[in-house]
Amino acid sequence: MLKKRELHEVPVLFELSSHPDVYPYVRHKAKTSDEFYFLTKQLLEQEDFGTLISRTIIDEFEQPIGTINLYDIENNSGFLATWIGKPYFGKGYNKLAKEAFFEELFFLSTIETIFIKIRKSNARSLRAIAKLNYVQYANTLYPDVYNNINKEEEVYDLFVITKENYSSYVQFAQVGEREEAEVVS
Repeated sequence: MLKKRELHEVPVLFELSSHPDVYPYVRHKAKTSDEFYFLTKQLLEQEDFGTLISRTIIDEFEQPIGTINLYDIENNSGFLATWIGKPYFGKGYNKLAKEAFFEELFFLSTIETIFIKIRKSNARSLRAIAKLNYVQYANTLYPDVYNNINKEEEVYDLFVITKENYSSYVQFAQVGEREEAEVVS
């Protein structure tokens, strides 16, 4: 589902990110394939410095379909940015990619808090995040962060995922799966 970013994926990812339904929501925008190569190389360097974690989202055939990143990492927290190509909308890849990424961040790294900012006008992303039980609406929980992301004008809603909430979600999901397996047996 996820793999480390590699430069050879750039042509496919550039094509997917260029679609008009995707491009406005891509954090690291590129107008040309060469520019996308340059941005990807910068992301790989930032990961080496520990200020970013970036993964390629792949489908069941191991083809790149989008990216997921934790950027502005500071004090064991960072901001999530993810996008998936239009042909893969509505097929469950987003949720699977996020859960795989959260497993890595919370259980294999020192990350404690993941912030997500979503444009108030991005109805698709707002609907998607509402389905995630471990996410909290955070405009009032983290007023300094909320004000910082909306310095110029109030464009974004803020959401947060804490290691504690995500760990509880995983624990209860596993208990539910065991109970369901026992009922079926």
